[in-house]
Amino acid sequence: MPFEAAIVLLALVAAFATRPWRLLAARPASGHGAGTGTDGARTASPLLTPLLATLVFLPWLWALPTLHAMPLQLQLSGACLVVLMLGWPLAVPALVAVAAGAALVSPTLSWSEAVGMAAWQGVVPATFALLLGALLRRLTGTHLFVYVLGRAFLGTALCMFAAGSLAHWAGHGLPGVDPELTMVARWLMAWGDAVVTGMLCAVFVAFRPEWLATWSDRLYLQR
Repeated sequence: MPFEAAIVLLALVAAFATRPWRLLAARPASGHGAGTGTDGARTASPLLTPLLATLVFLPWLWALPTLHAMPLQLQLSGACLVVLMLGWPLAVPALVAVAAGAALVSPTLSWSEAVGMAAWQGVVPATFALLLGALLRRLTGTHLFVYVLGRAFLGTALCMFAAGSLAHWAGHGLPGVDPELTMVARWLMAWGDAVVTGMLCAVFVAFRPEWLATWSDRLYLQR
């Protein structure tokens, strides 16, 4: 518990130091000036939609293993997708809020367990996703194929498995899973996250690129 709390607290301090709430500020509407007067129409940040979706749906997804009786409690994280949509500085407080929401909707999830979820299902894979994204961009540049397949799909699988491995070594097992098969289960769960993240990222790139804070038409499509 103290170790996980330190991870979460350190990530929150680093995230808030960048003032991520600026990403949610209203911006000038297309064709208008930057002012806030009568002639300076402004529109809400497009990141409000993925942020609200994260805060509404992810707490239930995280709490799902505690809301039903199943012999095998497998779980999706969504942390890597949240990083792609919101950027790491905004994703960290959002994922911590998701863990708190999961504790509120679940009658059996304690606050200490919620802190562990915030660390191992949220902050740690989100940080790995940030580092991997920076590495891929440095090594390969800005390419659509690398963004969707490398970062959103394969990158998510690697980040989730790495975070799950660290959680396992920190003493966090999987209920209903034999200890000798824990790493196999975490590898399979990582691919579940990868499929969902890769699929939704491809859809957003095609139809809602404004929902991806880490995407830019000018950079990835050379526009």
